[in-house]
Amino acid sequence: MAVKVKIYSDYVCPFCLLGKDQFEKAAEGKDVEVEWLPFELRPRPSQPLDPVNDPAKLALWKQAIYPRIEAWGVDMKLPRVSPHPYTDLAHEGFCYAKEHHKAKEYNDRLYKAFFQEEKNIGDLDVLAALAAEVGLDGVAFKAALETRKYKDVHQQALKHAYQEAQITGVPTFIIGEERLSGAASKEVFEQVLDQEIARTTNEVKGMQCSLDGESC
Repeated sequence: MAVKVKIYSDYVCPFCLLGKDQFEKAAEGKDVEVEWLPFELRPRPSQPLDPVNDPAKLALWKQAIYPRIEAWGVDMKLPRVSPHPYTDLAHEGFCYAKEHHKAKEYNDRLYKAFFQEEKNIGDLDVLAALAAEVGLDGVAFKAALETRKYKDVHQQALKHAYQEAQITGVPTFIIGEERLSGAASKEVFEQVLDQEIARTTNEVKGMQCSLDGESC
């Protein structure tokens, strides 16, 4: 039985990419079922972050993010996109990608585009081009975002994250019955995954019919 994993994240969050990288390395070869869920750190009309021109954010990258990049071997850098984009359209694009069975490919491409290639993933034309690169219909994708076809779906997902799941920061990983807040190392994810795999295996083994038939 696959371990069900929910991952709440935002495309402009550096810790989300760090956590994504380490989780996926830990999950390789394991029976896991992953559901990516959106979270907007700075929804409109909040003031967008501008780490390139913010000394405090630059210090955070220097003191906390770059050391993890180096220690964990993650291919990423501070994007010189100023300010950082809103991500509502990027998340609505994910809804389109999910509906067309390209959710993982789209997710992977957007993180790479922002944190490796410094593309503005708040720009509709950029998003459409990235969608086309992963095999989606770029024209139909752009039209869906222009008409905000998935706005309500995305807003419902955000409502779930903010109100029902009580997500207050990202990344947040819900692995089976365990909840991890923040990026963790591959080793930590492996430990949690192994524990949850063992637990679900034991639950399945516990579902039996007895010889006397009383339990069936």
